Amino acid sequence: MKTLIVSVITLLTVGQFATAQAYNSCAAKSEITEKVAVEHRNDSTGVTKIVYEERKVQHTDTHGNASGNQYDLAVDGAFEGQTIVVLQFYTSGFDFEAPKAALKEKGFSVYRFSNVAPSPKELEEALSKACQLWVISTNTQMLNDEHAEIIKKFFYSGKGVYLWGDNDPYHADANFLAKKLLGVSMSGYYEGAQNVSFKTDSTNYGMQKDHLITTGLEFVYEGITISKMDDPNKVLKPLIWSTDGNVVTAIYEDQGQRLILDGGFTRLFYAWDNAGTGRYVKNAAAWLVNYERFGELVLGEELKN
Repeated sequence: MKTLIVSVITLLTVGQFATAQAYNSCAAKSEITEKVAVEHRNDSTGVTKIVYEERKVQHTDTHGNASGNQYDLAVDGAFEGQTIVVLQFYTSGFDFEAPKAALKEKGFSVYRFSNVAPSPKELEEALSKACQLWVISTNTQMLNDEHAEIIKKFFYSGKGVYLWGDNDPYHADANFLAKKLLGVSMSGYYEGAQNVSFKTDSTNYGMQKDHLITTGLEFVYEGITISKMDDPNKVLKPLIWSTDGNVVTAIYEDQGQRLILDGGFTRLFYAWDNAGTGRYVKNAAAWLVNYERFGELVLGEELKN
């Protein structure tokens, strides 16, 4: 007696129908699988039966990540009407258009200050209409203590903060704010430029598997020249370890507050089409919007019950 697979039928995921939720059904799954209906036939009896099996999706991009927005963390348009304020102080060859287009897929608009810091009053007004703040540092500190107090209030209210730095010395404002908010910083100069997969017990580099931010990501680009996290009080959780074994990206999540500290802002513009960057950016914003805390307040109208 033997069993033959005579047909395979892919089942649609729940997330394709459940439009009232912010996340796709694959949320917090890095390796994407799908249920398929497999028809087995017993040659001896001629009886057939359907068995449902989990199988890895076959359609992937050139880097090995599952292909399609249905494998991002958030459904398209989930956060329509939400605004991300971006303070972009490093602009050499970098216009933020690629991240902006990716974020738009999930409903986010971008309000960007470029090269020069806004006044504290302008920043406070912009943040009053925002769900999160991204700061992209340069080698000179552009923000002052008054800015920091406004950002601290914003962060303590549960709004997300993403602090981007890079190799020494391109992390001035990231460090200024990270020290103010959490007592952490970044430093170093490492030439990475590699794609990494999951960190395991036998490797000292890779990314955290099955986090909401790493949904649909089996491979991600670490950045070109990058820095590492300095976390003396261990308040951060590593998310990506670069190929030198140091943490290049870490997250903070406590008391309803969320922050990402990243030592590789080159991912945002250099080799944008390398492994996983677009999905990573979308997932990071979808996590920082803090849907678990704010619920329908941050959802687009079409997704509200």
